[in-house]
This record gives sequence, C-alpha cells and structure tokens, in this order.
Amino acid sequence: MRTKLLVVVSSIGILLAAPVWAHHAFSAEFDVNRPIKLRGTVTQWELVNPHSWIHMDVKNEDGTVTNWMIEGGSPNALLRLGLNKHSLPPGTEIVVEGYQGKDHGSIAVGKNITFPDGRRMLLGGSANEPDADKK
Repeated sequence: MRTKLLVVVSSIGILLAAPVWAHHAFSAEFDVNRPIKLRGTVTQWELVNPHSWIHMDVKNEDGTVTNWMIEGGSPNALLRLGLNKHSLPPGTEIVVEGYQGKDHGSIAVGKNITFPDGRRMLLGGSANEPDADKK
C-alpha cells in the first residue's frame, strides 16, 4: 500500500513540475543586449498557448522585406491587457519594441506595440518581466 501511495504522489509531483521544465526563461532565447524597434505590417496574428505570435513584414534599408516573428504573452494575458483576435488584422501597420533572439535571426520577443494612432500596448510576455532590462 505504501508503494502505491508513493508512486501516486510522485506521479502527481512530476506532472505538476512538467510545465515549469517546458517553459523557457527570457535569457535562454532572447538577448537583452540586442534591443530592436521594428516598423512593419502584420501578416498574421496567432493567439496560441503558451505564447502569442505576431508575424510582420519589415522593409529593410536595401528595399528587401523580412518576415519577423514576434513572441508575445499568452492569449489570456493579452486578453486581460485589452488585445483580442481582432486587434491585429493583416495589413495593420505597427511598431514593435523588444529584443532580438540570440541566434540573430528574424525572431524576437516583443515588449510593446505602437499603433498608427499612437496607442501603445504591452505584449505581456517575458520581455515585460523585471529582469529583462537588466544587463
């Protein structure tokens, strides 16, 4: 009987700890020393767990276009901040401030977005945690 109880309790503990293992820290994927400010057009807005994603086309200085993927907070966090699935339709021009990925590719974590009318909103993700700005 003791063995069964130990197995059940251990199993519950492992299941509860699994989401903590799966979640990454800001510094594991993004570089606080590479702040970015991107102006572009939304191509897709994904509200999926555990993070939302903004896909946006950004025009480079040479005239070419790069599609960036911007990680935001969870859908639940964004809903509490006032964003929903209709907030960023394709074609919306926005400015995103955040931090580039450590691989220096076209992936970043967004700290906030600015709309054409001047409204600014937090993206509710790991870039908004207190330690993200510390060097």
